Amino acid sequence: MRIDIITLFPEMFEGPFSHSIVKRAIEKGLAEIHLHQLRDYSTDKHKRVDDYAFSGGAGMVMMIEPVARCIAALKAERGYDAVIYTSPDGQLLDQPLANRLSGFNNLILLCGHYKGVDERIREHLVTMEISIGNYVLSGGELAAAVISDSIIRLIPGVLTDESSALSDSFQNNLVSPPVYTRPRDFNGWVVPEILLSGNERIIEEWKYNQSVERTKIRRPELLND
Repeated sequence: MRIDIITLFPEMFEGPFSHSIVKRAIEKGLAEIHLHQLRDYSTDKHKRVDDYAFSGGAGMVMMIEPVARCIAALKAERGYDAVIYTSPDGQLLDQPLANRLSGFNNLILLCGHYKGVDERIREHLVTMEISIGNYVLSGGELAAAVISDSIIRLIPGVLTDESSALSDSFQNNLVSPPVYTRPRDFNGWVVPEILLSGNERIIEEWKYNQSVERTKIRRPELLND
């Protein structure tokens, strides 16, 4: 999988993509992430990529021309399955969406900034808009990092134990059951005996019931879905 990220702040991705699972995926050759500085596609002598809104009001708007040039340059080299804009009013990122995106080969992620982007970008250049939650960030870089991580970890071969992803929270619209490790007894807080029984069928049934009960208490809206 290749992910091309269009951003004003490529340095913000150095941390998230230089460690852990994403780094491992890149080193294995299972994922590529390429960062593109949007200012490089500006013809303005000051490399401006924003301007005042025609309607007036507070805040600047990202201009269509640099974005269009960058996307056109990328598309001239390869085909893309989706051009994604990180937007507060986009489709909410959830596990089924991450699962679907992980099957794509090439993605473009456009990071918004300021008061947003020229609406014509959304109308004619973007094919999908994604939000990571009902709140506003200073820019789309953190959202793009979250989206990338949620996708890349699902690529076959990235995780040491591929079955691990199948038992993640939200894969079956349930949160994960509680998990324990050694020691069996810590300050009198003991691991449930059923997990030590060795009976796989009973253990799996216990885990499922725990997931259902935990979802009812903590995330009941998932059961409504």
